Amino acid sequence: MKALVTGGAGFIGSNVVKRLRELGHEPVVLDDLSSGYRENLVAGVSFVEGDVRDLEAVARAMAGCGVVFHLAASVGNVRSIEHPQTDSAINVLGTLNVLETARACRIDRVVFSSSAGIFGELKTLPISEDHPQDPDSPYGTSKLAAEKMCLVYNKLYGMHNVCLRYFNVYGPHQRFDAYGNVIPIFADRILKQEPLTIFGDGEQTRDFVNVHDVAAANVQAGLARDAHGVFNIGSATRITINELARVMQEIAAVRSDLHYAPPRMGDVRDSLADIQAARSAFGFDPATQMVQGLAEYWTWFSRDGLTLKRLGIAT
Repeated sequence: MKALVTGGAGFIGSNVVKRLRELGHEPVVLDDLSSGYRENLVAGVSFVEGDVRDLEAVARAMAGCGVVFHLAASVGNVRSIEHPQTDSAINVLGTLNVLETARACRIDRVVFSSSAGIFGELKTLPISEDHPQDPDSPYGTSKLAAEKMCLVYNKLYGMHNVCLRYFNVYGPHQRFDAYGNVIPIFADRILKQEPLTIFGDGEQTRDFVNVHDVAAANVQAGLARDAHGVFNIGSATRITINELARVMQEIAAVRSDLHYAPPRMGDVRDSLADIQAARSAFGFDPATQMVQGLAEYWTWFSRDGLTLKRLGIAT
């Protein structure tokens, strides 16, 4: 199967590309390298450098493909609050470009990377797909709008688009970004032997899901011909941020001071995914335990050439 992976030089996208190659498929990457890295590109995979807001680039990359994994996005609550126009241009209009091109190419399945950010502050736990959707940031709003567009194309054109609502994804190829996930931020500060900043009291909980499991979910959803609609992709477990800080320091054998700061706008208090729908529809079964995944991530992060170069650490 020839498959387009938008954002295939990014954190999750590069892992999806790797998974496709391991299973004998032929991925094509479309990425503008604004947040992805050439170093993430898998050797031998076709690469089109371009932006999902560029319809011509999308069409060029999609030619001959049978399925699309749409991961290109502007990611993060804080980033979207600071840059809402960019967030919506990429996440909404870029997704529309992908859907229109897929329809023109007679591709009936786009696997869209959505986010648990579409839910906003949570009313019940665990979170099922029919939980009220009331996002607290432009990012959650743009992801929800893009989801709705995918589902409308299912209704209008008989497509079988799938929207995967990721919870907190972590793992190899996830580099430090001040706007990003807490795990690479903690890893960065542990590597520099700096204090860890925790927003709020640290007792807020998160459902962290390993990127290997997320990549598997993408490929499974892309191949499951009867699957369509929206699905939660998480680990169905949760951990407090205080406990996360403790475990990461233990793995790294480094003791860092903890600094507490006021809660951030757009952050939810608790998170826990109900993943039964994805398990039933396409066999999603997260296999990576948190401690195992964090240990693998620390090994990768502490040896990543780009990270060490950024920090001025000799290799």
